[in-house]
Amino acid sequence: MPDRPEIVCLCGSTRFVAEMRAANRDLTSAGVIVLAPGETDEVITDEQKTALGALHLRKIDLADRVVVVNPGGYVGESTSREIAYARATGKPVSFTDPT
Repeated sequence: MPDRPEIVCLCGSTRFVAEMRAANRDLTSAGVIVLAPGETDEVITDEQKTALGALHLRKIDLADRVVVVNPGGYVGESTSREIAYARATGKPVSFTDPT
C-alpha cells in the first residue's frame, strides 16, 4: 500500500443510492479513501441543498480524482456542474457507465 492511499470523490444523482454504496464499497475494498455525497432520509430545504452542494465541491478539492456513478449514462444538472468543476480544477473524471 502506498504511503497515502488514493482519494476518490464519488459524484452522481442521489437517486442512485444503492449504486453509490456499491461503488464506495468496491473502492474502499481496493484501498481507496472514498468521499461521497451525504445521505439523508429527510426532505432538505433549498438552502440546505445549496450548502451541501458547496460542501461536495470541497470534497472534490480534496480528491485525487472523481468517479461519476451514472447508471444508464444518466448525468443530472448538479452532477454536470460537479464534473465541470472537477475538470476546471484539473481532476481526472471517469464514469461507471458510458455517457
